[in-house]
Amino acid sequence: MSMDAVAAEGLSRDFVVRHRAGRVRRVRHVARAVDALTFRIAPGESVGYIGANGAGKSTTIKMLTGILAPSSGSVLTLGLVPLRQRRDLARRIGVVFGQRSQLWWDLPLAESFRILSVIHRLAPPAAAQRVAELVERLELGSFLATPVRQLSLGQRMRGEVAAALIHRPALLVLDEPTVGLDVLSKERLRLFLREEMAQHGRTLLLTTHDVDDVQRLCERILVIDHGRLAYDGTLPGLVDRVGAQRVLVVDLAGPADALHGIPGTTLIDADPAGMRQRLALHPEQTSAAAVLAAISARATVRDLAIEEPDIEDVVRRLYAASRRR
Repeated sequence: MSMDAVAAEGLSRDFVVRHRAGRVRRVRHVARAVDALTFRIAPGESVGYIGANGAGKSTTIKMLTGILAPSSGSVLTLGLVPLRQRRDLARRIGVVFGQRSQLWWDLPLAESFRILSVIHRLAPPAAAQRVAELVERLELGSFLATPVRQLSLGQRMRGEVAAALIHRPALLVLDEPTVGLDVLSKERLRLFLREEMAQHGRTLLLTTHDVDDVQRLCERILVIDHGRLAYDGTLPGLVDRVGAQRVLVVDLAGPADALHGIPGTTLIDADPAGMRQRLALHPEQTSAAAVLAAISARATVRDLAIEEPDIEDVVRRLYAASRRR
């Protein structure tokens, strides 16, 4: 039986917060950022770790990577105790924090790669081969000689990901890797990450606010709410749990009556001529194919599309439901 990539058991982290009460007196209280988290991540899994600002995502990542010590509970990352075995763990994980750089600001990007190769004790031929591979796949060649401080955000982030992968880590941890990137830069980075995970079987733990990151990169999601684990499962499972609906958008060839009474659906709206209509699909009652057949019996369908539930809305619903309990 293979060892878990991450195994957290009752993981908690408290912070002491001090604030002024009146002119002189200062009040001290303990705030719990992460509260008794228990979860496991298997080798090769791609897991999204999502939640609102202040939910405890970054604090969790810092405990998994040995930056912070847990206040209680335990965590093993690749079988190691992160804080106690931080040096050994650093050789086996790659980490990218969207707001902090591991590159040398005033040096050319190529020099950062050279220094990191030495830090990770890579043999020169192996380092050269790996850097060449990453440069090609992440399209870094045109700005390798440019100081990091002069790179665009998209260029720097691709450089950060390459730096985290130079030593071929078993676990890649990405904390908001696409924050601030334009659409093209995001898609280029996502495509590379999908290929990298599939080709090398790496484990991915991703924290993000970007819905598309989760949909494109993660096969499983963990949702954290006020430091507690609110959901652990697949994205479709989360959608089903909160009762969110997929919407079938149907474009008809000509004017038509409103499509009431299609089994397994509820009509949401229709334009005045009835040529575009939107129906909520109840997947436990029917399928998109069955709905299309029923619509086709009443009108000629020119085109159709399925609108997936908005993930941010799904998470909001989950939070609301968990707080009512």
